[in-house]
Amino acid sequence: MGTAQFIHNAALRMRGYAERLLKDVPDHMYARKPTWGLGGKEIDTNHPAWVFGHLALYPQRIVKMLGGSVEPPPAAFEPLFKNGAPCLDDPRGTVYPSMAAINAEFFRQTDAALAALAKATDKQLEAPTPDETARKHFPTVGEMCLFMLNNHVAMHLGQISAWRRCMGLPPA
Repeated sequence: MGTAQFIHNAALRMRGYAERLLKDVPDHMYARKPTWGLGGKEIDTNHPAWVFGHLALYPQRIVKMLGGSVEPPPAAFEPLFKNGAPCLDDPRGTVYPSMAAINAEFFRQTDAALAALAKATDKQLEAPTPDETARKHFPTVGEMCLFMLNNHVAMHLGQISAWRRCMGLPPA
């Protein structure tokens, strides 16, 4: 089994976990922040709309590094979900795209990256990461793929797991 298969298998598990975390989230809660106490103080945490929109931005970079192509997410995703963009409570559903649109984009992008990774060679994965800034942390394409499709996803899915508990949903 090659390096690509190891990364692919773990990323596939993250994809399955994402599905489980979403299975019983109602539309009206998807872009809401939890509150606590009698005054309803907002808990500053990322909700599923922001997390899945954010995670939809990165798989296209993996596909490109592996020599493939995929249509990028809608242009509106970048300002809403880029690194450093605030996660806003959206009680009226006017800030973020719909739950269906965000989830569809996340899974479309993730599946494209998984498909590209399934065909990747060790030579491709051993190549230097093209982005100079990212190369400081992830010297090779393989290291970048591993982080972006597993560690980064797991970190944000953990936020959704905690958000679920705050919103009164059961563990996934």
